[in-house]
Parts: sequence; structure tokens; C-alpha cells
Amino acid sequence: MNKRIYIQDWLELKPYAKPTAVDDYYLKLSNDVQKVIATDKKAFALQMFLDKEQINLLSCFLTSYFEDLISGTNIWNSFVRMHHRLYGKQLPFYNLDEYYEEEINAQDISFLICYFINSVQEEKFYSPFSTFITEAAEKIYELFDQEWEYAPENEHLKTFYQIDPQEKEYYVARKLIDRVLFDTYLFYPDTSLRLQEQISEIFENKENDDDVMMYIHNSRDGMIFRAHTRLLALKGQVWVVEILGSNHPLHQDFLDISNKILGLFLYKGQDDNNIFIEHIASGKKFNMTKKSFERSHVLTEVDTIMFLGIVRWQGEWWFSGTFFKQSFDPNVILEEKSSMESRSVVNFLDYPNPEIDEILRKQILAFKNYNNDSLIAFLPSEKIEEFYKGYMEFYNETLNLSEKEVRKVKQRLKNDGFIAKETHKDFSEIAETGLVFFNPKGGVEIGLGVNSAFPLPSNPYFKEEDSEDDVMYLLMHESFSKELVLYCIEHCKSRLSFFAEGVGKRYLEDFDFLLRFWKKGNYHTVPSITIAGKD
Repeated sequence: MNKRIYIQDWLELKPYAKPTAVDDYYLKLSNDVQKVIATDKKAFALQMFLDKEQINLLSCFLTSYFEDLISGTNIWNSFVRMHHRLYGKQLPFYNLDEYYEEEINAQDISFLICYFINSVQEEKFYSPFSTFITEAAEKIYELFDQEWEYAPENEHLKTFYQIDPQEKEYYVARKLIDRVLFDTYLFYPDTSLRLQEQISEIFENKENDDDVMMYIHNSRDGMIFRAHTRLLALKGQVWVVEILGSNHPLHQDFLDISNKILGLFLYKGQDDNNIFIEHIASGKKFNMTKKSFERSHVLTEVDTIMFLGIVRWQGEWWFSGTFFKQSFDPNVILEEKSSMESRSVVNFLDYPNPEIDEILRKQILAFKNYNNDSLIAFLPSEKIEEFYKGYMEFYNETLNLSEKEVRKVKQRLKNDGFIAKETHKDFSEIAETGLVFFNPKGGVEIGLGVNSAFPLPSNPYFKEEDSEDDVMYLLMHESFSKELVLYCIEHCKSRLSFFAEGVGKRYLEDFDFLLRFWKKGNYHTVPSITIAGKD
């Protein structure tokens, strides 16, 4: 028998710390759900896949879904609406002939159990069609159905998902996104647990560091703008917009919040309203509003180096995260300007960009010409780097630049402070064979450990006995792009037994939803091209 669920367990999934008058009712209901899981023969199988603490969390999680519908907090309904807009139906996987929006449904509970199990652990993907999931859902649905007419609304809970229509303060808007991602039941097994893991790692690595809370704050602040949910691969601000509704005056403001730019800047001066800063790696200049920065008085020397984050809200750049400064150091400047990683944090400001689209188009043509008219090459791992360098040399030759033009390019790079660094990667330490794929939306991509997902004539490393494992690894691992998966489906599906029958065949009916679930942030591919030495 699982241990009893207490009020602190229930509040773990809430955006407030002190219980309200109705929380006792939902705590009791959570314990009733737990009893169903612990004693009913059909639901008992859940205990084979979750430990006692996770069973308690699942019980609170499912009860929170019920509370959400009763209270009209619009969390679950937001997911249903967005899924319907994307796919023309309320949910993936299940028969929806008898489905009632804005009411409890056994299909909802089946989906939520599947989502919870596959979010709190990533070692294996448990099929949404498993009978232990659907049968447990039926029993829990019966319990909720008995309470539907009597359950109290949680009016206090609703207030946490509202914002003043005239709100101008970035930090208030940021707090709402934070609350949705990290303090809302629907995302508890996802973004909330991911944040908890990050915080635990920070404590482990920096337990004796006086600035540990600064690292935690910076990690959370960055995740607000970086994280995509497993559900539909969306960012927190998009969920906020859906919860608030399309008629809310801040609808577009939330959609327009920028990515966070975190890195080193040079202080360039200030006036009554703004602090002028320059992103060192890219040279891009920004005006940071003084409304967001109370320490402008400590900035007295031009070209002081500052580490900080900025986010654009309602047309202004606001300070976001942590801040520290140091004196000008030419070595730091050189290191930053030569860092492609540091330069790439501002790439989103250049999208969409016809120049980048044209570069990608030329690179695709060059790759196909270099690789026998194919977008994919299968190689021993120790040959991958050689293949990539050979392709890049071939691409550079296709540009037909004269010696004079080459010298100009090199001079522009030098003037820009960019010094290319020679790197070497030994992919054979990870896998014996791999692939090089030109992603039409992103650029060159290297894949290891999935060659048996591609039964193609050009692939001498395909092994039928490894095929199913490689296909699932390709599908589920976030490092492989959506485009590589789609290439596999388009060119190999008919020759892969995984998709011919059983659960793999059923996955195809909701394939895009699953890709969003598995790929999360990497579902939305952007070009891996950083402009340097621009004329």
C-alpha cells in the first residue's frame, strides 16, 4: 500500500504555498485516486512502472486535471483547443466518437497517465494503447464522474492565471510565464521536473559556492525562454496566450517576447532612459531600458565588460537574469569574437533572412553534388570528420571566389575579430558507424548509432536485428532532428518492419504529435548558420 498523500504533496503541483478552503476536498479526492491505483486489479499495474512517490504525484496530477475543469482555470482546455487546431481532433491516440469538451473524459485520463509515465522517466516509451493505462483511466473516470456535480471551484487558483490587460512591466509578464511552466500541474512532470533536475545539478557542482543562488536564478530565467514543453513543443509564452485567450490585450505582446540573449556585453554609455550596450561576440548594439536596471550608477567607464541577459518586451530590451562586470580585457574580447557559440545566441534576430536562405540553398546543391546526389551519407565514424571537411572545401570551391575576393573575406573576418579554431572530433568513441545528413532547414547534421534505421542501398551498415532499436532511438532522442526522422519515413518506411504492424504502425496516425513530444526544443529547426565578417 502506498503512503498517504498529505497537503504538502498536493501543494507541490500548485502555484501557491498555503492551502485554501477547497484544498482539503481535492486532497481527499487525490487519496481516493491513489486507493484506486493501489487496490483495483485493473489500475494496480501502474505500480509496476512508478514508485510510491510517483504514484502519489500521479494521483495529485490527475485530480488537478479534475480541479482544473471544475474551476475553469483553462489549462487542460488550452491543450485540447491547440491540439484540435493542429490536427483536427481533441486528442491523439484514442477513439473520440464519444468525447465531450470541457467535461471529464476517460480518454483525457488515459492520455494524462501516458504523458505522466513517459515524462517522469525516459528510459522506455510506454505505449498509450497499453491496457493497463486505459483500464486504470476507466476506473478513475468513474470516481471523478461521481464527484462531478459536487466538487467545489477553486476561485483562488484562477487568479494565478490572470494578468492586468494594461500591464507594462516585463517582470510581471515573465512571472506569468514562469508560473505556467514551473508551477502548473499540466507541466509538472515535464518542465517543472526538468528545472528541479537543473537545480539539483547546480547544488551538486557548486555546493560550496557563495553564488549558488545566482546560478539557480539564472538557470530558471534562461529556461523560461528556452524550454519547449513535451506537449506540442511550445514555449511558455504561447501557453500563456492560449490560457488568457485571443481577445486579451496582451495577446500579441506575449507572442512577441524575444528569446533571451545571455552573454558578454560592452558598456557604451547611457542617457536618462537607456543604457547603451554592445554584444561583444556579434557586435550588435542594444538599448537596455533603465526601467529594468537599478544599478546603472555602477557603470561609469565605457567598455566595461558586463555579463547579463536581455529580453525584448513591448519593443524595449529589459535586463533579465543576473549581472556582473569586469574591467576591459582584450583577451576576453578576442575569445568572445572567435566563439561561434557566443555569436549564435543572437542568430534569431536575423531570421527570417533571405541571405541565409540563399546560403542554405547553395550548400544543399553542393552537398548533393559532393555525395552522389543524396542528402545522406553512411560512413565509418573515423571518416566522418574527413567527409565533412572535404564537403566544406568542395562547397567553398563552388563559390568561385577569386584570390582577391578570398583575401577580402579573410580581412573582413579579421576586422570582425573572428579567428577560426581548428577542432578535431573522434566520433568513433561514441559509435563505430554514423551518418552525415544535410538538413534542408538547418544544415549539416551528424547522427551516430542509428544507421540500422535506414535500409538504403547506399548504407552498408544496416542490420535488420538492430533496426527496431535504432528506429526508436532515432524517434525518441532529442538530438536527432525532425527532418532526419522524416527523411527516414519518406525513404525507408516501406522497408522497415517497425512501421508495418503493431504499435509502430499505430504511431504513424499521430506521428507529428509524437515528434513534438520527443524532440521538444529541437522540433522547430532553425538554420545552423552564423554570419561572421559581414561586409
